[in-house]
Parts: sequence; structure tokens; C-alpha cells
Amino acid sequence: MNTITVALAALVVVEHIYIMILETVATRSKTTARVFSMSLDVLSQKHVATLLKNQGVYNGVLAVLLAVALWQADVVWTRLLLAAVVLVATYGSLTSNRWIVLKQGGLAIAALIASFMP
Repeated sequence: MNTITVALAALVVVEHIYIMILETVATRSKTTARVFSMSLDVLSQKHVATLLKNQGVYNGVLAVLLAVALWQADVVWTRLLLAAVVLVATYGSLTSNRWIVLKQGGLAIAALIASFMP
């Protein structure tokens, strides 16, 4: 795997750990409200907090799996996990906010493209 792919995919890992922290630890924070464009009132609702925490676990697992794929220098799994991030970001852009594909998927798209370069 080339250095650019590793660096960009490592940034995707960091990004997903950050998202996980926002969703699981700082669920009701001003930062989480700003990042997800939600009010503190909405974040204070128990069912919303529960959903975010569950989603945060998925982001954390994704980050761990991508980190392991990078550590093992496994290009196939790295590409599959990056593609998963791109697919989820694409879905988010279609159902929530069109810019999610770039905000959440931009680094993954760049890393995926880089993974096909020598």
C-alpha cells in the first residue's frame, strides 16, 4: 500500500474515532449539536441520545477495523472498509444533507482513489 493511501486512511480512522466520541461520550455537548446541526434540546431527548450512542459504536468499530487493515497492510480490506464509508456517506447525502458525501466521505474517497495508484 502506498504512503498516501495509508496517511489518508489513517485520517479516516481518526475522523471516525472523533465521530464516535461525539456520539457516545459527548452526546449532549454543544460541539455535537454544532457538528450534527441539531439543537441541544433534541440531543437531550433520551431516544435521540440512545440512537446516537448506538451509531457511535458502529463508527468506533469501523475505525478499529480500518486501523487493523492498515496495520496488516491489507489493501483489499482497506479498500472494502473505505468503500463502506463512501457508501454510507453517499446514503447520508441522499437522505440528510447533500454535503455529507464530502464531509464524511471526502477523505475516504481520496484514500480509495489513492489505493489504486502505484
